[in-house]
Amino acid sequence: LKFHCLSLRSCRELWTILLGRSALREPAQIEAELDRHWDRLHQGLTYYKPPSSLSAGKVKDNKDVAQPLKDFGLRISKLLGLDEQQSVQLLQCYLQEDYRGTRDSLKVVFKDERQSQNTVLFLTFLRFSYFCHITLGLLVFLQAEYSNCVNKLEKDLVSNYQSQFEKLFKAEAPTWETHGNLMTERQVSLWFLQCLREQSLLLEIIFLYYAYFEMSPSDLLSFTKMFKEQGFGLRQTNRHLVDKSMDALVDRIGYLSSLILVEGMDIDFLHKCALEDRTEQHQFSSAPDEMDQLLLTFGDIPHHGPVLLAWVLLRHTLRPEETSPVIRRIGNTALQLGVFKYISTMLKGLGVSGNNCTASTAKMCIYGLLSFVITSFEEESLQCSHLIDAACEVLSAPNLAEKPNMGLGMILDSAVGMFPHKIGPLLQLLTALLSNKSTVKKVYNFLDKMSFYTQVYKHKPNDIISKDDETLWRRQTPKLLYPLGSGQTNLWMPQGVLGQVMIGGEQGYVVRWEHSYSSWTLFTCEVEMLLHVVSTADVLAHCARVKPILDLVHKIISTDWTVSDCLLPLTSRIYMLLQRLTSVINPPVDVIASCVNCLSVLAARMPGKVWSSLHHTGFLPFASNPLTNMAQCVSAEGMKAGNYGNLLVQIEQPRGEYAVTIAFLRLITTLVKGQLGSTQNKGLIPCVLLVLKEMLPTYHKWRYNTYGVRERIGCLILELIHAILNLSPEGEDQGSTPTLQSLCIYSLANTEAGQAVVNIMGVGVDTIDVVLAAQPSSCGSEGPGQILIQTVKLAFSVTNNVIRLKPPSEVVSPLEQALTQHGGHGNNLIVVLAKYIYHKHDPALPRLAIQLLKRLATVAPMSVYACLGNDAAAIRDAFLTRLQSKTEDMRIKVMILEFLTVAVETQPGLIELFLNLEVKDGKEGSKEFLLGEWSCLHVVLDLIDSKQQGKYWCPPLLHRAALAFLLALWQDRRDSAISVLRKKERFWENLTTPLFGTLTPPSDTTEPCVLETCAFVMKIIGLEIYYVVSGSLEQSLKDGLQKFSNARRYEYWSQYVKSLVCHIVEMEEEGICYFPETQMLISAWRMLLILSTSHSDVMQVTDDSTKLKLFMDVLDGTKAALTTPMSVPCLRLGSMMATLLLVLLKQWKRSPDILSPLSLILESVLQADQQMMERTKAKILSALISVLQIQGLNDISQLPQLLLSVCETVKDEALALIDNTRHMSQAADTADDEDSMETDSPRGPQKDQRDGVCVLALHLAKELCRTDEDGEHWVSVMRRVPVLPSVLSAVELSLRSKHNLYFTEAALHLLLTLARTPQGAAAVAGAGVIQTICLPLLSVYEGSSNGASQSFSRKSQDSACWPGVYRLCMSLMESLLKTLRYNFINEALDFVGVHQERILQCLNAVRTVQSLACLDEADHTVGFLLQLSSFCKEWQFHLPKLLRDVQVNLCYLCQTCTYLLHSKKMLHHYLQAKNGEALPPGPLPRTQRPPQTPSKEAAGGGEREEAEQKALLAVQCSLLKILSKTLATLQHFTPDCCQILLDQSMDLAEYRTLFVLSFTTPAFDPDVAPSFGTLLATINVALSMLSEMEKKKEPVSLSIVSLASSEEIQALKSLLMFTMENCFYVLISQAVRCLKDPSILPRDKQRLKQELSSELSTLLSSLSRHFRRGSPSSPASGILPSTQSKPPTPGSKASHEGQEPFIQLVQAFVRLVQR
Repeated sequence: LKFHCLSLRSCRELWTILLGRSALREPAQIEAELDRHWDRLHQGLTYYKPPSSLSAGKVKDNKDVAQPLKDFGLRISKLLGLDEQQSVQLLQCYLQEDYRGTRDSLKVVFKDERQSQNTVLFLTFLRFSYFCHITLGLLVFLQAEYSNCVNKLEKDLVSNYQSQFEKLFKAEAPTWETHGNLMTERQVSLWFLQCLREQSLLLEIIFLYYAYFEMSPSDLLSFTKMFKEQGFGLRQTNRHLVDKSMDALVDRIGYLSSLILVEGMDIDFLHKCALEDRTEQHQFSSAPDEMDQLLLTFGDIPHHGPVLLAWVLLRHTLRPEETSPVIRRIGNTALQLGVFKYISTMLKGLGVSGNNCTASTAKMCIYGLLSFVITSFEEESLQCSHLIDAACEVLSAPNLAEKPNMGLGMILDSAVGMFPHKIGPLLQLLTALLSNKSTVKKVYNFLDKMSFYTQVYKHKPNDIISKDDETLWRRQTPKLLYPLGSGQTNLWMPQGVLGQVMIGGEQGYVVRWEHSYSSWTLFTCEVEMLLHVVSTADVLAHCARVKPILDLVHKIISTDWTVSDCLLPLTSRIYMLLQRLTSVINPPVDVIASCVNCLSVLAARMPGKVWSSLHHTGFLPFASNPLTNMAQCVSAEGMKAGNYGNLLVQIEQPRGEYAVTIAFLRLITTLVKGQLGSTQNKGLIPCVLLVLKEMLPTYHKWRYNTYGVRERIGCLILELIHAILNLSPEGEDQGSTPTLQSLCIYSLANTEAGQAVVNIMGVGVDTIDVVLAAQPSSCGSEGPGQILIQTVKLAFSVTNNVIRLKPPSEVVSPLEQALTQHGGHGNNLIVVLAKYIYHKHDPALPRLAIQLLKRLATVAPMSVYACLGNDAAAIRDAFLTRLQSKTEDMRIKVMILEFLTVAVETQPGLIELFLNLEVKDGKEGSKEFLLGEWSCLHVVLDLIDSKQQGKYWCPPLLHRAALAFLLALWQDRRDSAISVLRKKERFWENLTTPLFGTLTPPSDTTEPCVLETCAFVMKIIGLEIYYVVSGSLEQSLKDGLQKFSNARRYEYWSQYVKSLVCHIVEMEEEGICYFPETQMLISAWRMLLILSTSHSDVMQVTDDSTKLKLFMDVLDGTKAALTTPMSVPCLRLGSMMATLLLVLLKQWKRSPDILSPLSLILESVLQADQQMMERTKAKILSALISVLQIQGLNDISQLPQLLLSVCETVKDEALALIDNTRHMSQAADTADDEDSMETDSPRGPQKDQRDGVCVLALHLAKELCRTDEDGEHWVSVMRRVPVLPSVLSAVELSLRSKHNLYFTEAALHLLLTLARTPQGAAAVAGAGVIQTICLPLLSVYEGSSNGASQSFSRKSQDSACWPGVYRLCMSLMESLLKTLRYNFINEALDFVGVHQERILQCLNAVRTVQSLACLDEADHTVGFLLQLSSFCKEWQFHLPKLLRDVQVNLCYLCQTCTYLLHSKKMLHHYLQAKNGEALPPGPLPRTQRPPQTPSKEAAGGGEREEAEQKALLAVQCSLLKILSKTLATLQHFTPDCCQILLDQSMDLAEYRTLFVLSFTTPAFDPDVAPSFGTLLATINVALSMLSEMEKKKEPVSLSIVSLASSEEIQALKSLLMFTMENCFYVLISQAVRCLKDPSILPRDKQRLKQELSSELSTLLSSLSRHFRRGSPSSPASGILPSTQSKPPTPGSKASHEGQEPFIQLVQAFVRLVQR
């Protein structure tokens, strides 16, 4: 049962369209609607027909209407006396637009008598209001004058409406006997109120009609009779029903009746005829005498006055010879009725002209009447003061003030004649005349050059000479006109001035002096006089003279500011006036209000000056103590209310008149909006506090004399708060003392001021409807209803801003509590807010209510759904009805969708209600959903439908809001809704339509929301591709993406985004109007491209040329954004583009030659040293590193410049880091963790940001140095830029303080790279690297308390940690020593001496800790010792003891490694025990492993076993490297083989015995000394590992072959061969040393020979077998890049055959032993 008005616009819809409050805003669209529904407007009330059996039959036969609806419709038909079909229509419109329940509750309404009564009551109201809407529609149309339609106003319109009026007038009130028992007293009262309103509207239309068309004499007669008969609205048939609330309507009927008759007499045309002497052309030239007779009976009610006056004019002009007593009698009657006073009252009652057409037409009508009256009759015979009031009312119509014609000109002349004796009348008229700048100039000049000065004398003064007849006087002496002190402004009347005596005699004299003067000087004197007499009895008389002056000044400066300078003498005295007047006992409130009004206008232009002058008057509230904190402010401690505060309490509140308060609120608001400086704003705090504490919470309880003032004060208070909350933050300094804004926010959140605002919001839609219904005028903008709506809207906006700006806190403020508390009976505020959706008068009201709901839904911890309670479904239906309506104001629809978008994330219950999904087939377990009938997705799908785009009901903003809602569903992963949407036919096609359109170029973009629309679509597609497995994507989406690719849209969008960025950059000087939308589009495009790198199959981005185009566009965009004058938006865009550039570089792994643009960008970015550039610099550096790694440096000419800028950065960043680290260590001398040796926790933010750029710059410098192999470029750069000293200083400080781990690592990597070339090594050593590293490095590993084992962490060696830094330092020493040799030996010995403990610990530790990090350190240490061992003699000389310890430890290390390599199971067990169960799969050394496919039986257990085996293999490799380097080092500590074999006189004492004479297999016991058995075992282990690798297939266990790649296996074989070579070498050398050693017993020597002979023979046979199968590659070639002293076999670098000499050496030794 979904209700639709039968394809007709409801009257209210039509009315909304005519008022321009709907989606149809174009005049052409409105005209088309008028054409379509013209008939209805023309028929007026007769559109509604009486009941008929034919109509009832049609209703009963209609199959489209549900039965209960028909039944109820027929009941209504009887009650309202309305055609059955129209009754059903009315009911349907009611259900669609005004019914506030759900369909279920509707069934109850139809059955339940009481609820039916309420519905009927409402329908009664509705039927009339629909009629009102019809007539209002016509009114609006008459006022707007749609050109083509005015011609349709046929004559019968009026007769039709006239008969309707009579019918209404004579209608009998309904009773329960005639209309059924639903007709109650309340219904009758409502009926009558509507009856009056309709009468008023009909008369209004007739009046406006006659403003366009002329009235015939017969019509005038019939109207006059009719109005007389009904007493101009006072003799209503049902006048017993009139109550007080209806008085205004009855008056309005009287006013309009009177105006229709005056308008009908066409006085304007009469005046014209009279002037041109062609009176016979006037339609009333043969007026019937019947009118005379009729009008003679008038005179008993005020409404007759204008009619009588107009008739007198008509008769007087058309038949002057017949100025019979009849005319005189009628004229006198009019004056007795106080016609001019009545006219003023009437014009005020009709409302403020402006956009109120009726009021301004009435003024036009009266204008004609008055001007003719004044020209036709003697002024004395008219009531002068009331005439002037009436003239002022008329002249206030903006189009009339331009042309005060003869008639009103005469009033003006007479007022000038009495000036300045009577100041008021002239100034009143002139004030009314001021309407625009030209009139201001005229009025100013007019007053500036006055030629007459009128004075009144009781007696003739002495200094006058007069003619005998006393008609002319002459001054004998000059005279000051004002008794003011010397030196003050004054007027001076010179000697000899002539004066015309206007009235003379006993009663006194009125003399008009012919004296030229400026009234402005006179006005200044008047103000001065008032200042003088302020505390005397004359004050009131003077106030009466000064008030019109102030009002004139106010009107002048508010109309034309440029005149204000000329008025300075007056405006500067206002402050003193204010000060004096407010401090007297009985202050003149109206003058004070005028003063404050003037100041408000001045404050709009020069707030600072007004504030500083006003500050000293004592008028405003002030603080006697300085304001320091919020608590003091809120308690109002030391605040004084000022003269205004006293005036409010003592005068205004008791009297109930609030002119000063209204002026004060306007003044403060103006000052706040004037963006004063912070000090002045602090001065305003007491004023604002007075409003927040004393006015806002209590103003509704004050006494009021005039209806509507309370609402106006409420509105002004909220306008003030609204202005404060909208102050831009620059105007407010963020010190410790409260600012205006923070004070407002705090007060509203925590005091009763907030509760007052909540109460205003809680007024509710019903109250507003009642107030609007009670307004008599048709479409006034200033009625109490409009002010109430404005107040509620401001309350919404204020609350929204308070919640938005409130500082976050743990405690819930009273305001938030009030907003979100659950009240009983569903009366909580959330329901009230939601029900504003039912308000139809002002579309902004529901929109702001929803906006506030949106804010609450986001921030408040509550369920909106729960708050709505039983009303939830009904409110949902109302929201959706407005969302579905095609004529609804677009901004409401957008706001509803925005609210729902927020609700997706924050209000799960509410969004489920709106999604209204139903489970398919009703099965509980099934996961398929369908859209329910009341689902918001229906509307959303309609809005994104490609066929709807461009229609008036789907503008771009609405389309954007619908897509934002869909995106929220995807982002929040609302799977049930998404699953329904995916399956919808054409969903993906409709969704992607925006991406296929061609956008206007960025320079011409008028609808930035289109950019957001496209961004949302991109994001939805991106999320869908990301979350859904590519196989399960909907085919239609895949087709869409294929089409997207085929249509070359990737290239289009890439080009568009680039041009958009370039446009924004070009326009940055002029300010960027649509930056957020641009940012969103670029962000979405970035997301799409990043996805395309990983989902290229789905997204069809596979073509290389496309990729190149996309990549180059991104690069150009980045370049444009980052190489121009920097503004924050450009940098933000540049940063976003740089991220995309980096991702594309890393993912697509190939780049065109982009180094030069990147270098340009880098230089530009490095010059901009803002904080926010950090991330961008990092991205650009990262991109450069990636490019260098991908393709190297093709063009070496780019190197110097790039290197220079990078080195500059490194230097600056290093120096900044030094400062930062010093500052930090001073600020927090906190002890580091004991465990800090292995710190790899994330860096603190303060360092992170500094390092980011610094670290990357160091890495980039490293890459560049690596590229520059011969070092010519960087040497020159290093000479120019002191990079090394600054980096080394920073490293030293970092090591000492153990901060900046990442920086230190990166710096050491750079130094390592430099140290590989002789020049680089020399530069690094020369810069003092040893001083930087040697001692500070101690602090890196010292401080660990529990011995050696703790110092060696078990962490994987990949993550950055301080032990890693130590290892890097070791490598650096090794590298420098290797490159510089003897030039570095002293430094190397210093280093080894300082760190000897750690070195020895490390060599020992391998036995206890087999973690990769520990083995890595051992590896680095042995590598360094290997280099150092080449300088044995120097070492022996400087550090003999250390040398001995190192030799012993190395032998033990050799034994440990051999043992661990020999017993694989033991090693496995150790690893499991030490490292816990889970083993990180450590990578194999120094080579990149391609990912391996797991072996066949890779089930869960298999994978675990494989992981363990890989970890084991990694440890074995590490041990093997350590072993090979250890043996190579020992080789330097043992005699040279050739020398010891051939040289008989060799000094053996130089070399110690390293291995004991024993042949047991190596044990894992530190007590067992390393022996010859150890060396033999080493060779055996190496040989067995070699042979293991040769076995190609091993059925079950995981072999090395299966775990490593072929390159790795080749490297391992090489390493094993190298190990064996060195081992044989050491073995032979040590054996010969023993054999030659005289201290060894011959028996032992013999045993040595035997053992070696047998062992070596066995080994040799194994070796020769091995070589026959195929030897490994040349030893020492793969793993160790060092220049070791090779074994003295001439063919060590040769291939297969070259291996023979190595075996030959061993064979020769065996033969020697066997001899």
